[in-house]
Amino acid sequence: MKRLIGIVIGLGLVAGCVDQQQDSFRVAVATFQHETCTFCPGGDVTAEDWRRRLTGDQVLSAGSYVRGFVSQARDYADIELVGLRSPDDVFGGSSRSWNTEEAFDLFVDEMLEDLRAAMPVDGVYLALHGAMAVRNVPRPEAEIARRFRDVVGPDVPIAASFDLHGNEDAAFLEHADFAFVTKRYPHYDSAIQGARAARALHRVMSGTYEPTTATRKPGIITATVVQWTGQSPSMDIMERARRWEAREEDAFVSVFYGYPWSDVPDVGATVHVMTNGDQALADRIADDMNDYIWSVREAFAGGSYPQPDEAARVVLRAVERGATPIAVGDHSDRPGDATHILRAFERAGVERVLYGAISDAELLDSLVAAGAESGDPFDAEIGGFTPSGGTPARVAGRLSYLGAWQGYDQVAVVEFGAGNAVIVVPAYTQITDPESFRFGPLDPDEFDVFVVKSRVHFRRGFDETGFAPTIVVVEAPGPFVGSTFLDALPYENVDLSRLYPYGTPPGR
Repeated sequence: MKRLIGIVIGLGLVAGCVDQQQDSFRVAVATFQHETCTFCPGGDVTAEDWRRRLTGDQVLSAGSYVRGFVSQARDYADIELVGLRSPDDVFGGSSRSWNTEEAFDLFVDEMLEDLRAAMPVDGVYLALHGAMAVRNVPRPEAEIARRFRDVVGPDVPIAASFDLHGNEDAAFLEHADFAFVTKRYPHYDSAIQGARAARALHRVMSGTYEPTTATRKPGIITATVVQWTGQSPSMDIMERARRWEAREEDAFVSVFYGYPWSDVPDVGATVHVMTNGDQALADRIADDMNDYIWSVREAFAGGSYPQPDEAARVVLRAVERGATPIAVGDHSDRPGDATHILRAFERAGVERVLYGAISDAELLDSLVAAGAESGDPFDAEIGGFTPSGGTPARVAGRLSYLGAWQGYDQVAVVEFGAGNAVIVVPAYTQITDPESFRFGPLDPDEFDVFVVKSRVHFRRGFDETGFAPTIVVVEAPGPFVGSTFLDALPYENVDLSRLYPYGTPPGR
């Protein structure tokens, strides 16, 4: 860091000063991201479930947060980046359950081993998620920051970027200096938050910023489907944060909405505020954001959606008036195996539907074992193997594709009924744009209705591009994992009586 060193001569008189500036700042970069659905089936996530191990320069291109950070950092001529070994790409994504403590320790230990070898460093950037859940580690991201702090010491700045679905509290900023959270859902601004982290670190390393923080917990828990920032009051909350940042120089305001399907003690909404050495300002902003979120709690935590049979009627009316294509979000299906909508649409006679996609690894294995080929007749049950998935749905038609897609070695496409098709995948798969369906025999232009396993991210390609004039979000026919009925979840580490809308937070 720059240091102004006074040279004292004789009786303490200052004879002069020398501005010593390093040629470069060394910044360590690591990523460890998982959105953990602790109530989902499939077993704990072990080290072997992380499909990639990133090293060195691979880390510097790992996802949009990191790429945003690296792009901004390289605009400075005095930053040298050091990638630390990092895990990437959990099989099954956010539908997977708890991470094991052994896997967590393994990956963090590898990062710290690389960090010690790279010392001294002048800054640390962590691309995290915020909703990771680890057996016996109540606050994983805060624990990562604590372990990094133990290595780099008290004076090296640590900045992190997060998904707005993160579950955090004051613990993270007890060990780190900055938390930059996406303000848009879908997360169009992930690279922007990474870039902000790079600028913040450079300010601290250059001696022009003194991180001062404040944290508040509004006491509200919400299902992620209601957190879409394209609607009020979610958009108003994030706009208020941006307004504070515009009004107050050097203020950063981050809002976590939380991820209710992680059974962790810091679940729910959180506000993190960072200022340049001004604790009073940090507290004032944090109090305002806390009070504002509480004031809009009823509208923010509310939200109701049609169940499958009603959704089928909505879709048929849209088809009749020509308001196609129609994008249907099966928002609650965390495992990806639910057949409720397929069954309801079949009963109602909805045609030209692409179901993309339903998970059923056993079915795929059986097709491969039987030597199935494109063009073979198909008559089998699909999905419905978890309580939230309902029951298997029998589909009779033609196997039109068996091969690779979306990073999987084997998926199947089955064409059936009046212009319908279903994609069978080995694990939960969220599709966010219609062009992803242009593979094998599939042409998205041939379908009127697209059913995707998504809460909000599908709006990126289907809604906010203008592709689909009709958007229908569908609720499950029961209080399953992923639905808006959070009080049906068997929490062990969360007391819903202390969180709105299921109870009253302390002090409210």
